[in-house]
Amino acid sequence: MPVPEVPASQLSAAALAEVGRDPSVALGHADTALLAARRQRDPAAASTAHRAASLALRELGDIPGALARARSAVRVAMTAGAGQQEAEARMSLAYVLLELGRLRAALNQADRAGGAVTGLSASRVASQRALILQRSGRLDEALSLYATSLPVFRRHHDKYWEAILHNNRGLLHADKGNLDAAESDLGDAAALYTELDLTLMAAEAVWNLGIVATRRGDVPRALAFFDRAEEQFVTGSQKWQILIHRSEVLLSVGLWDEGRRTAEKAVAELAETDQITDLAEARLMLAQACAAAGDPQEAKAQGTAARALFLRSGRAGWARLSGLVALRASETDGTNPREVLRAALACAAELSAAGWPIAEMDARLIAARAAQRVGNLKSARSQLQLAARSQRLGPIELRMRAHYARALLCEASGDRRGAKSALTAGLRLLDDFQSVLGAAELRAHVSAIGSQLVAKGLDLALTSGNPREVLTWSDQWRARSLRPRPVRPPRDPELTAALADVRRLNSETVNAQLGGRPAPLITERWAAERRVVTTSRRAAAVHSGAKHRPGPAESVLVLPVRQAPANLADALDGKALVEFVEHSGRLYAVTLIDGRHRLVQLGMVNQPRALTGSVHFMLRRLATRFGSDRSLQLMAQSARHNGAELERQLFGPIRDGLGDRELVIVPSASLHSVPWSLLPALAQRPFRISPSAAAWVQARAVPPMALDSAEVFAAGPGLPTAAAELTQLAGASRHPVLLTADLATADNVLAALDGAALAHIAAHGVLRTDNPLFSALMLHDGPLTVYDLEGLQVAPRVVVLPACESGVSAVHAGDELLGLVAALLGMGTVSVIATGISVPDASTATLMTHLHRHLNAGAEAAAALASARGSGDRSDPGFLATAAGFTCYGA
Repeated sequence: MPVPEVPASQLSAAALAEVGRDPSVALGHADTALLAARRQRDPAAASTAHRAASLALRELGDIPGALARARSAVRVAMTAGAGQQEAEARMSLAYVLLELGRLRAALNQADRAGGAVTGLSASRVASQRALILQRSGRLDEALSLYATSLPVFRRHHDKYWEAILHNNRGLLHADKGNLDAAESDLGDAAALYTELDLTLMAAEAVWNLGIVATRRGDVPRALAFFDRAEEQFVTGSQKWQILIHRSEVLLSVGLWDEGRRTAEKAVAELAETDQITDLAEARLMLAQACAAAGDPQEAKAQGTAARALFLRSGRAGWARLSGLVALRASETDGTNPREVLRAALACAAELSAAGWPIAEMDARLIAARAAQRVGNLKSARSQLQLAARSQRLGPIELRMRAHYARALLCEASGDRRGAKSALTAGLRLLDDFQSVLGAAELRAHVSAIGSQLVAKGLDLALTSGNPREVLTWSDQWRARSLRPRPVRPPRDPELTAALADVRRLNSETVNAQLGGRPAPLITERWAAERRVVTTSRRAAAVHSGAKHRPGPAESVLVLPVRQAPANLADALDGKALVEFVEHSGRLYAVTLIDGRHRLVQLGMVNQPRALTGSVHFMLRRLATRFGSDRSLQLMAQSARHNGAELERQLFGPIRDGLGDRELVIVPSASLHSVPWSLLPALAQRPFRISPSAAAWVQARAVPPMALDSAEVFAAGPGLPTAAAELTQLAGASRHPVLLTADLATADNVLAALDGAALAHIAAHGVLRTDNPLFSALMLHDGPLTVYDLEGLQVAPRVVVLPACESGVSAVHAGDELLGLVAALLGMGTVSVIATGISVPDASTATLMTHLHRHLNAGAEAAAALASARGSGDRSDPGFLATAAGFTCYGA
């Protein structure tokens, strides 16, 4: 007895249901259903099969194919007089036309579909029409249609269309800045899609929750949503939105170059397709990235291109957003402020009429700043008042700009106190934002968002000539990522595995190169490193309280000057603080000695910067002993001379006031690479380099280790004498842990470092300028990176890194440091002794022997290093370079 054929209507319905799970499978099911519909002469089922194929092709990124199948669905239904299927096919056709940017045609199809149906089907058409209005920027009209459709879906228990509505309306709420409503809608959508087993659509809702988290400023949560959703995505149209939204989150934390590259990739790939809707949004994101990265001309060009695409597709509301980006670029490219003011007022009015409150706020802030620059304070106040209505809705960067604009207005009105209050309020927002970030990389980069606020505060302080104010505002800008120091969560197994892959691939590469075999593909190594970066960025900071507020050790510099207690002066206890300040190309020094502050202008920033470059060249020559004995002696003489000149430029006006005190030195951005020990006044004086005065105070509060804490001595490969030297050093230690040869693995060293009183790691160093967090010490099984060190629960109190260039850090906006030293200080290490140059092994061994002798005698790290520098023969060129290279960082 033959098995009856499955009805085509059942097969086409199954294909339609599969679209939300796996479009590739759905496409196969649709073609099977179409063949069955033709055999069974069922045009209604054939129309549904074409529609399922259209939706599947759209998900797979084949928009022309999706358009052809949607039109076939409409044609077949019309021929058969199947009104219900025709309306549904026209709705799908409208969706594809929307992707192609053909807004009017999409609305026409939606209207024709709506005219043929009633009841539940009419509400489905209305919901689809709302999406078209939403994508065109007519947000309030779309909201109204969603509001009328939702009760109908619930009454008919139509969970599929209810989920679609929640997802689309959630994005609309996000665009309007109603983030609580957005999260509620998207959470409902994800739950309904999951209940219906529509995994792909559930992933899209989760992805959209990531967009909302980005706009809240909760970057770790956003990245977790994105990664969770991306696991479910198939190749196709989603990849463009993945790139666009990843660019948005990167820009939100100050990773402007990476955000720009991501947006550029989206534009380049979309330019090869017919999807002008996504291309327009990608160009808009690229315009925003260029503006953030300080490239106003390219921002204008991309904004203009995006605007043209939006207008071509009838998306006038989005075109206005593109105009806003061009307006922001005009503010920084030298355009006459009167022209900027006129354009900003017009733009704000258009955005207000279109229902874009966050964008309107941005335009009004631009108008306020332009009005202030032309002296129209009345207009500036008016625009700020209007902007304040939406001040709580926007992303943190926009709200900080609102505080900045208010500060400018107060300054113009002669209200210095009000200006400082506005700037401080903006920095509190930055504190809250930074406090949720667990990744050091993100905490460092996000400081750049506050650059305008701190620069203006510093400008006000320098104008006043008050050294305490200058110190306060200067230090607010430094090393914010190191305070507050988050409590590190337990090591993520995924991150641990990714780091192990990096080490494995690195070792395989080295061994293959030594053995003349093919090395692992560079793409495989890059992918492993990307897994490390991605997983690390998802980590959220963990604090004991709900929100971080400055504690006693921090409040000395975070609070306004008039409220600041005497913590810093008391903590110095006879030492002198010297903090260098750069502003408008000039270099200043603020000193705090015996409770008294002093501000001195030193000269132009470029002078010591240029001299430092020359000194580094000389020290490298001396360290490598490149040249004859006579030439090396002349080079050493020149290095000493330049060291004395650096001292004159940096300490000349303040030298007498310092006396013979120990020093706490806080360098400005361009001075972090100065070989401080080469300066005659510092050659045998205890001093330490700190990222900020607040970080130094914070480090002073770290409690001492237990008396039986371990002292770790570890040696990496490729250093023939290191094992013997460390064995000798460990022999004089009270509680030594010696790790050499194959015992010196990353896992063994990390386990020993946790809670150690001292750690001496003799290993070749690798400086990664592309990503300083991959800077590493090379151990037996591969690199021990900054990412590895961030997993320590209790950082070693004192760390000695004799490896060449172990003290080099990448300096980012806000004097934020990334590298081995910064990572250790950020985790609670009190002192790090490291070198900023390449140093010869023999002289380094001599210096280390003297250093540990003084440490074992009870000297603090800075004093021990100063004594060690004085114990060697500084007439020897190699020892001179070594002594000049090593510095004590921290407290």
